[in-house]
Amino acid sequence: MIDLATLATYVAIVLGFVFIPGPATLLTVARATSSGTRVGIATGAGVAAGDVVHTVMAIFGISAIIATSAMLFSIIKYIGAAYLVYLGVRAILEKAPASLARGAPPIPAGKAFRQAILTEVLNPKTALFFLAFLPQFVRPENGSVVLQLTILGAVFVLLGLFSTVVFAVSAGGLGSFMRRNPAVLKWQGKVVGGIYCALGVRLALQQR
Repeated sequence: MIDLATLATYVAIVLGFVFIPGPATLLTVARATSSGTRVGIATGAGVAAGDVVHTVMAIFGISAIIATSAMLFSIIKYIGAAYLVYLGVRAILEKAPASLARGAPPIPAGKAFRQAILTEVLNPKTALFFLAFLPQFVRPENGSVVLQLTILGAVFVLLGLFSTVVFAVSAGGLGSFMRRNPAVLKWQGKVVGGIYCALGVRLALQQR
């Protein structure tokens, strides 16, 4: 098992990491602002589910393949970037439905959840983060390495989910205000789409 001192240090570092606005946070805030708190929370849950996949990949060494293969890294990176840009362009081109002004979400929570999973899973930087970060807190003398990696990954996922829920709840309230103002609503989709496109470009340009 992981000793308490190591676990406490790990938790403190992860808390600082997950509350620094990054791609997952921006995606959650964008969804919550445009579609409400419930959809924002669903997006955060999707990101957490994607992180579970990355934890499993790190445990079984699949992330190591991504780290050593420039071609595989590039393929996954550009697929993820293209998907984000696709979501952004759709959000920019779509007209806000009349029902949105009455508070109806423009996207179901289930769809937001699935999209967030794909976005997170297709981000190779997250895979490399898990591969590089988690092993630093593993002590072979403390027992099963697989069990320690599992615990560390689970803690990261839970703290990440907590942070995205906090951001979703905050942004959801802002979204309610925005939906009551037609002038803001007119540009809301374009702003959200711009965020998606920016995230896609950022992912495409990042280096190994």
